[in-house]
Amino acid sequence: MDITTMRVGVTLISFVIFIGIWAWAYARKNQSQFDEAAQLPFLQD
Repeated sequence: MDITTMRVGVTLISFVIFIGIWAWAYARKNQSQFDEAAQLPFLQD
């Protein structure tokens, strides 16, 4: 296994992790939590 193969592997793993985080962030079940968190700066005195 050479360094190029390792770089390709790390790039693919990073891409899969990125897609997973993106899917989690845009999941409908999380929308209410994110909407509530978005209002926190406006609720504080």
